[in-house]
Amino acid sequence: MNTEVDTRYTQNRELSWLRFNQRVLEEARDATVPLMERMKFVEIFTNNLDEFFMVRVGSLTDMTLLKQTHVDNKSGDTPAQQLEAIFRACSPLYHQRDKVFSQLESQLRTCNICRMDVNTLEGKARKQVEHWFREDILPLLSPQVIDMHHPFPHLPNKSLNIALALKVDGHASFGIIPVPQDLPPFLRLEGPGIHYVLLEDVLLAYAGQVFQAVEVTQKTVISVTRNADIAPEDEAYDVDEDFRQLMKKVVKKRTRLAPVRLEIQGAACPALEDFLCQKLNLSPAQVFHSKAPLKLGYVYNIIDLLPPESAAALCEPPYTPRWPVSLRQNERLIPQILKRDVLLFYPYDSMEPFLQLIREAAGNPCVRSIKITIYRLAAKTKLVEYLCAAAESGKDVTVVMELRARFDEQNNIQWAERMEEAGCTVLYGSEGIKVHSKICQITHRERGQLQYITQVGTGNYNEKTAKLYTDLSLITADPVIGADGAALFQNIATVNLKGRYQKLLASPFQLRDQVMALIDGEIAKGSEGYIFLKLNSLTDRKLIDKLAAASQAGVKIVMNIRGICCLRPGVPGLTENITVFSIVGRYLEHSRIYCFGWNRATASMYISSADFMTRNTERRVEIACPVEDETTRQKLFAIMDELMADNEKARVMDSSGAYHHVKTSQPPRRCQLRFMQNPLDVPPPEEPRRQRRKQRLLQWLSGLGRNRKARQYNK
Repeated sequence: MNTEVDTRYTQNRELSWLRFNQRVLEEARDATVPLMERMKFVEIFTNNLDEFFMVRVGSLTDMTLLKQTHVDNKSGDTPAQQLEAIFRACSPLYHQRDKVFSQLESQLRTCNICRMDVNTLEGKARKQVEHWFREDILPLLSPQVIDMHHPFPHLPNKSLNIALALKVDGHASFGIIPVPQDLPPFLRLEGPGIHYVLLEDVLLAYAGQVFQAVEVTQKTVISVTRNADIAPEDEAYDVDEDFRQLMKKVVKKRTRLAPVRLEIQGAACPALEDFLCQKLNLSPAQVFHSKAPLKLGYVYNIIDLLPPESAAALCEPPYTPRWPVSLRQNERLIPQILKRDVLLFYPYDSMEPFLQLIREAAGNPCVRSIKITIYRLAAKTKLVEYLCAAAESGKDVTVVMELRARFDEQNNIQWAERMEEAGCTVLYGSEGIKVHSKICQITHRERGQLQYITQVGTGNYNEKTAKLYTDLSLITADPVIGADGAALFQNIATVNLKGRYQKLLASPFQLRDQVMALIDGEIAKGSEGYIFLKLNSLTDRKLIDKLAAASQAGVKIVMNIRGICCLRPGVPGLTENITVFSIVGRYLEHSRIYCFGWNRATASMYISSADFMTRNTERRVEIACPVEDETTRQKLFAIMDELMADNEKARVMDSSGAYHHVKTSQPPRRCQLRFMQNPLDVPPPEEPRRQRRKQRLLQWLSGLGRNRKARQYNK
């Protein structure tokens, strides 16, 4: 350990993340959560862990190969020491996951939802499985005995395989059967209830029939996790090569990178495990045993099979995001937003107003251009359809598409190609810097007056995750923010990332310094200072130290951090004025809020795309936007108050970095439930009668087709 690193109030980011994922698993234990929702939390925990190994463990593994030793500035550990700590911390998590999964399966059996053991099936069920194996599975198999003439095959990342210990002519050998990826993950058995067998379990049971000429002495399901931390900047490319083509190569290469983990379902004899470690170049510490299936995505397929009465008992009641009361639903949006700011709060507010705004802009003759930054999109998206329609109607549509959004590269490449075909100008950001900001700008000119409508968000323009993640979306006609937004798009297009703005805070060159200046402003107030931060992660050492300095100056700091938090609060004399709490619930907490000052009339408030992570402050284009309109500020303060009042899903961090449920004598309070029940908006003010009559007249003319512009506008 490097003693020069001050670790008195900090902790390692990877171990902090594992504690977050443990909080996800705790939701699967919560008896107040419906059974199938608890199974989903087990799947989310598992999927999170997969990505953690692919990205973070992959990155640390690469760092161990460098000649220069890198020391973590929060823990003082080298990459090798961090990996050792990760592997030690993960084994207990597997045991916890197995126990929770087993308990949930037992409870689901009482609801006649059963994963069946193939070896215990009889009668019609057995015949049904045998038919599936003979007719659908066997023709797709590519089994292999591994010997001098049949080398060890490539095992794709996270694919399932059956590994076998064999005896061939009396000699020990090994075999592999890849589990076909084109087949359904399970077979539903005929009869009442939902009884099913997993594909890998069927193949495991019939493995002896696949290797008929040899003796199978042991068989198990395995899965290899490979390093996915590959950067386009590390790849050689031709000067005239399209960046999309480079990204296609990167995505393809990822499937063949070095293994970082081996998972084994059940037991494996020492000889088989040693053989696999040798072939995959893994240490025993990188092998993890699981009693639960290695892939749990099939849980969502089971939910789709539930009859309505079972779904009502086993799943959360469906929730439909509402149209915000601050907008009149049956009136055009552009005139409304030109008069007042709107703050959407997903998933409680619908994303539909923003989508309709883009659709309206596409057909509005007064709109000159639409510009937008895109990081992640849904597989099916109205947004692209509306942007393409705008371009095809002759409007200037510029899309800054980030192709390096990890695991969404292929999806983004396809959408970029579609928008280019429609006539959109598609840009791909800057070399070495990801464009992670969420901003959309509509340029509107009417009666010779140029106006900007600017939308700034904390989350992606993804219609699917907008129903699953909590995010904020500010839509404003503020002329200064509009000018800043226009300058930002111009600076991205001309690779001028050092541009400065009047109201927006932007990284990679200003945001951190400006946030630190805001913290200094609270430090100057001493014990009268106050800071509230809502983030996904806090890892930036400079910001951590500045927050610690604020605490030591007497500033009260409250931080709602969902995931990684490398600052340990409550350390006497260092961070004792800092409170950190995390909320894990039905929806993924994803919004970012910065607030500086107690006085609600004068406090500086921002929503942002940026977490306080070094990657956000130094290696990404991010923006934070001030919230200045009184009505939208009231909504933001109401959100903050409700988050801090949560005593059901909130967990508070202690000075060691561990989390504990909130201890309170107050009645139970769950912020996400209250957000679902209580709109935080206020209705728009009533307009003068004359203006309403004019609006109705325009709509009447449009409906009759007497005004071509109005008809085109309302199309």
